[in-house]
Amino acid sequence: MMGLLDIFKKKQPEIKSVAEPKEKKAAKTAKEIATEKGEPYVAILSMDVDPENMHQGAFELDWNDKFVANLIRAGYQGKPTDSDAEIIDRWFLNVCRHVVMETWEQEQAMNPGRGSQIRDIGNGRKEVS
Repeated sequence: MMGLLDIFKKKQPEIKSVAEPKEKKAAKTAKEIATEKGEPYVAILSMDVDPENMHQGAFELDWNDKFVANLIRAGYQGKPTDSDAEIIDRWFLNVCRHVVMETWEQEQAMNPGRGSQIRDIGNGRKEVS
């Protein structure tokens, strides 16, 4: 039988077992996916431009080992001691040169005879004057 004092006794809080929430798995990055598949990966992470000199800027690149291996096979390694960053830099400079040359050639094609003459000098080379 329950007495009057028992009714007014402070009840102890009920302790419930709460399961820890499962950690959410972070989604894999494009680099991780490519690396797991054995595929080459390269991406531009950021680009900075000097506000004081708009001709100056920098790119931050990210890559995986497979991409560097492909560049080495393609001849971008100058010496066996070249770092991955040196190989990537050599490749990126080459890409930039090709963009500039393509843009220049398009400009020349759109404006023929505008100040410069192009003469084929053989072996796939041209002289511009």
